[in-house]
Amino acid sequence: MKKILFPAMLLILLSTLCVQAQQPDFHGGFGNMKPPVDPDFKDVDYAGDDLEAHRLDIYLPKTGKAPYKAVIAIYGSAWFSNNMKAITYFSFGKPLLDAGFAVVAINHRSSGDEKFPAQIHDVKGAIRFIKAHAEDYKIDESFIGITGFSSGGHLASMAGVSGTMKTKTAKKSVATNILDANKNIVGTKTETTEIKLDLEGNIGGNTEYSSAVDAVVDWFGPVDMRCMSANCEGVNDEKSPEAALIGGAPAENPELIELISPAAYLKNGSQPLPRFLVIHGDADNVVPYCQSKRFAEELDKRGVLEEFITVPNGQHGPITFNDETFKKMTDFFVKEASKK
Repeated sequence: MKKILFPAMLLILLSTLCVQAQQPDFHGGFGNMKPPVDPDFKDVDYAGDDLEAHRLDIYLPKTGKAPYKAVIAIYGSAWFSNNMKAITYFSFGKPLLDAGFAVVAINHRSSGDEKFPAQIHDVKGAIRFIKAHAEDYKIDESFIGITGFSSGGHLASMAGVSGTMKTKTAKKSVATNILDANKNIVGTKTETTEIKLDLEGNIGGNTEYSSAVDAVVDWFGPVDMRCMSANCEGVNDEKSPEAALIGGAPAENPELIELISPAAYLKNGSQPLPRFLVIHGDADNVVPYCQSKRFAEELDKRGVLEEFITVPNGQHGPITFNDETFKKMTDFFVKEASKK
């Protein structure tokens, strides 16, 4: 029988968080939850600006010999929280530590702090920081994996698909009416412009280091905001978390919705990609299961999918997190790390 390894508080959080239309209040203690194991390095400021959102904790294995290959871990919060790194340990910190990896649990700015791409800038700033200061924190920078659940899975996947890309553009078409002298509409004209998204940023500097990662485990992340509604048929409404992330209704901002969707980076792409493991429960009522299924199919076409794991009756955290899926994650990271 599968053993569920998830505290009750986190189960409740994951089951309710992403369906809230407005930004939740995270001052009730989630950001200050104390893991059963103290980080070896706590509240490290990876950006140099003293923001709570720009702090990370590093947990080192108690066995094995330093330096340790590392996995960056990102919490899920529907992008609403800037301080939940402590909760990351409760999700998959222990299995990663037991497998011999240093675990780097990071905070990032929330959608209430800044709109996208601030969040991926933070993730990439943390990746570069770890590589630049690897020796200081007993980390072997030859392998940096990344994982996350829910919105953290989105950011982990975004880091994976865009690791070697500095920018991405999307075309925006705007139709305007053509008027005659009497201001009657006699036709329309369409003008096409480009929206360019900076994917790298310069958070914390260290820009001489690559922000590319070596392997990705995506736990039920929303990876294609173009089809986030039930059964992946279309966009969500203006009250959705992704609307808060871009600062507008998805239906009115198709170009931005495309740019924030990791799945959109796979088709016709030529950039090198790390290998992916994708995990999703088929009873998830927050992020549609078809999100991961379609994403996995595209990753497979690119030849970078290790496995797509469907968890029967798996929900948005509950049941999906268990001994078997944790072992799949750690075995995958061990396999990829052995190549380095």
